[in-house]
Amino acid sequence: MDQIGLVTPKSPWGHVAPAAPACSLTDVMSEQLANQLTEEDNTFPTLTDPAADLLLSDEVSETTSDQVLAKLLQLQFDREFDDQLRREEKRFNGDSKVSISFENYRMVHPYEDSDSSEDEVDWQDTKHDPYKADKPQTTPRRGFSGKGKNITTKHDAETCGRKNTARMDNFAPGVHIGDGLGMDLKLSNQVYNSLKQHCYNEQRRSARLHEKKEHSTAEQAVDPRTRLLMYKMVNAGVLENINGCISTGKESVVFHADGGSLEEQPVPSEVVLKVFKTTLNEFKNRDRYIKDDYRFIDRFSKLNPRKVIRLWAEKEMHNLTRMRKAEIPCPEVVLLKKHILVMSFIGKDHIPAPKLKDAKLGSEEMKSAFYQVLHMMQQMYQECNLVHADLSEYNMLWHEGKVWLIDVSQSIEPRHPHALEFLFRDCRNVSTFFQKRGVSEAMTVYELFNAVSGMNIPIPPDEAEAEFISEIMAYEKRNEDHVQRRGKKTFHVTSEDCGPPLIPDSDD
Repeated sequence: MDQIGLVTPKSPWGHVAPAAPACSLTDVMSEQLANQLTEEDNTFPTLTDPAADLLLSDEVSETTSDQVLAKLLQLQFDREFDDQLRREEKRFNGDSKVSISFENYRMVHPYEDSDSSEDEVDWQDTKHDPYKADKPQTTPRRGFSGKGKNITTKHDAETCGRKNTARMDNFAPGVHIGDGLGMDLKLSNQVYNSLKQHCYNEQRRSARLHEKKEHSTAEQAVDPRTRLLMYKMVNAGVLENINGCISTGKESVVFHADGGSLEEQPVPSEVVLKVFKTTLNEFKNRDRYIKDDYRFIDRFSKLNPRKVIRLWAEKEMHNLTRMRKAEIPCPEVVLLKKHILVMSFIGKDHIPAPKLKDAKLGSEEMKSAFYQVLHMMQQMYQECNLVHADLSEYNMLWHEGKVWLIDVSQSIEPRHPHALEFLFRDCRNVSTFFQKRGVSEAMTVYELFNAVSGMNIPIPPDEAEAEFISEIMAYEKRNEDHVQRRGKKTFHVTSEDCGPPLIPDSDD
């Protein structure tokens, strides 16, 4: 029988290292072998990374090898993550001059936490800042310190100067006082008092400006009081909603709104809110239009601007009421609440009618517009007993083939001391506009003035305006003397000026 040889199978894992030779129990218990194994364990972490050296040098003697390995693996993972971020950042930015940084997403390593030295202290987290100058030592309660020749009283110039510098810390936060203590700055009492008074004045001025801004109606904006009044109108059902600003001027801001309902009278479907500005900065000469108006002379007070604004709004309401009774095309007053005047909207479908200067009219329409304006000026002067005082192509609208007059808050009566001067200015504006638009039938300023006023003031030979105005002023002087003899008390507001009922000012 043939002897079959035994073949050892080949290992799939490659060459297998030979097993360590067996040793006896005596060798294992030997002290020399224990020292050799200890030296091999100490030489295990052969690393070049300074962060790993720092970790191992401090913690290897107090931690297990598993914790050290975990920290090393975490450091390696963070490093690979940062490298990936840098590659993404480079790919995303490319060659662009404006780049985006991913530094905030990096994993911060212990050795990259700060570029400063290891022994630097974050003084923001400490109560004591060694770089901050100490406050000067104050004198004791008895008022002096030291003895003999070295005595120092509380009136010492150097001590007072340092104390004044320290007191600057009590100034307002917005005042930059600098590092006076660090420079050992010494302020005299006069300088310190001047600075203190200046800071106090600046605080008061800032408060006044803030209050003025909060309580004044600016362009395309309203103050909180006005906004509250508008909300009350909506809540009361007088208005459905307020759509937005459609016009601004030197005296008011006009908003478009959808009308609601009133018990006394119907409200148009579209109305406007004329909010008179509660500051006189843009229209400082209002008083010349109202202080000599005999209808309001007893109620005029220049010391209270807010009351002047309410009086101004009431004045426009009375003037519009007179014009509506004379059937002059103008807005219809709905109601008046303090300095907010609600009127009918001149336009259609939220689109306001164009001003006469912007309307594109043919020659016949422009000719018709001139005669309409002439007729309305005569009606205002002779029937309504009013002078517009600010009539121009900016205050006339073209709607449905007719000219509509707006902005009559400054309108005055002919008995006003400057009424004829304002009428002459209106005639000049109207005549100049229509002559520039090519209306051959347009009158000169002198002919228009005589046609409106009904006077027959002779026209100067060379149409010298100064001579004509001097005749007007002489006539006004005679009229003023006549009015003074009659007494101004006879020209107050009458029942014919009364318009729609005013909403009572219950929240004044």
